This record gives sequence, C-alpha cells and structure tokens, in this order.
Amino acid sequence: MENNDLYPMIFRRKSIRTYDMAPLNEKILQKISDSLHALQPMCDDIKTEFTIISYNQVRRARKKAPHYIAAFSEKKAHYLTNIGFMLQQMDLFFSANEIGSCWQGIPQPTKKVKENSNLAFVILMAFGNTKETLHRMNVSEFNRKLLSKITDITGMKELLDAARLAPSSINSQVWYFKGNETMIHAYVGKPGFLRRLFATTLLQIDVGIALCHLKIAVEHFGKKEPFPIPQQHRLPLRRGILTLLLSTSPSYINHRLCIDTVFTGHREEIIK
Repeated sequence: MENNDLYPMIFRRKSIRTYDMAPLNEKILQKISDSLHALQPMCDDIKTEFTIISYNQVRRARKKAPHYIAAFSEKKAHYLTNIGFMLQQMDLFFSANEIGSCWQGIPQPTKKVKENSNLAFVILMAFGNTKETLHRMNVSEFNRKLLSKITDITGMKELLDAARLAPSSINSQVWYFKGNETMIHAYVGKPGFLRRLFATTLLQIDVGIALCHLKIAVEHFGKKEPFPIPQQHRLPLRRGILTLLLSTSPSYINHRLCIDTVFTGHREEIIK
C-alpha cells in the first residue's frame, strides 16, 4: 500500500456507502494502522487517537461497513478541525489504495469502545472493499459549486479547485475564498438554524477537511517543508464567520494556516 502523493485522489475520490462485508486481511489492516500513526496533525499540541473497530462495535449505522476508524481527541481549541484535517488524509489514502471509505456523522462506537480511550470520541470513518465503483471518472461527477461561486481570486485555480472538491456534511460547501496569489483567506458562512442545532460539530470537522485538501495542493506544487512561526493575536469578531488563512509564497514554498474563531475572537496561527 502506498501513501505518497495524495493530490490526484482529490479529483477522483467519492464517498462509498455499499461495502463487501468480508473483512480485509490482517496485512492490509496493519498497513492501515501504520498509516494512522503517521497522520500529520494541524495542531501538534492536541492529543489524538485513532482505533480500528469492526461493524459489531458500532451503533446506529444505517449502512454497515466491515471496518471503521474511531477518532478520539483531547478537547482543546480547534480539536474538531484538527480531526477533520487528519482523518481526511486517510480518506484519500483509502482511495489511492483501492479501498472504499465514507465519513460517518451519526453512528457511534459502543460504550465499551469509548471507555477504552481516555480521550473524547469525535467521529467515525467507515472503510472496506466496495460493491460500487470506487472512483469518479472525471471532475464533472462532483456535485460542487462552480469555482466562481466560492472565490473572487484569480490565478490560483490549481489550489482552490482542491479545496472546492472537499467533502462536507450534507454537501453544504459553505466555503468562500478571498485573497491573492500570495495569500488565501477561506471563510465559512454562518450555518442555518437547523445545522446550528444539530451539525455544529460537523461544520468544524468540514473546515479541517477543506484545509487538508488545500495543504495537499500546496505541497503538491511546492514540495518544501514549512517553517514554524507561532503567533497569537486578539482580533475583532466577524459575526457568523469562521476565518481560515493559508499563506504561501508566490512559488507555493511555504504556507501558514490561521484560524479566527468567532466564539472567542482569538486568532491562533498554526504552521504546517
């Protein structure tokens, strides 16, 4: 199993909902476990844990898969975004290795699985061999907004297309990107009333998924290690807006992620 350039999978991946319930062999599961341990976090200071469990360790699953990844995390600022950022790497990894996968917002692991971790449960990802077509044949098969509907930036299509194709809960696609060729600000609009009630957690995870795609695109075109410049600031709030910043050099050599939370007005810059 390979885990090299995940960028091409952004344009081919799809969420798989029908699985062959035969379990994957132990050699493949070990490779998957190794990949889980190698995931890159968005926030280095947040403890996370990823556990592979079987379908009989999951409750409320409408469509079953032979295996699931249960994601756990320490509850700190941006922990949900961090989980989305990390676990989307596995979604692309599965697609690159001919294994189906799908984010699971409603199912929960059993009480026993939760009690085996000292961290808080966040979300599940189903995976296994699929009974349906694994990949999209071309980008036209994505049900996504046009690039012109989510950005006013010109000349950055190769980066923004990757973020545009990110999966999101109920395909909400609430992104909007502003900036120029040296800096991209990604905004997430205020969710509707029902989504605020039931899907606030998923919204923050969605942000991490989009950032994962954006980061992979930057690395694909730049292929240089970033350097850390941690900073903290106080900023005025933007009502109903979560702001994310990706800063790059014109040649995409370095990039910086920055989050403005609407809840505290605190901005934390996270370098990856």
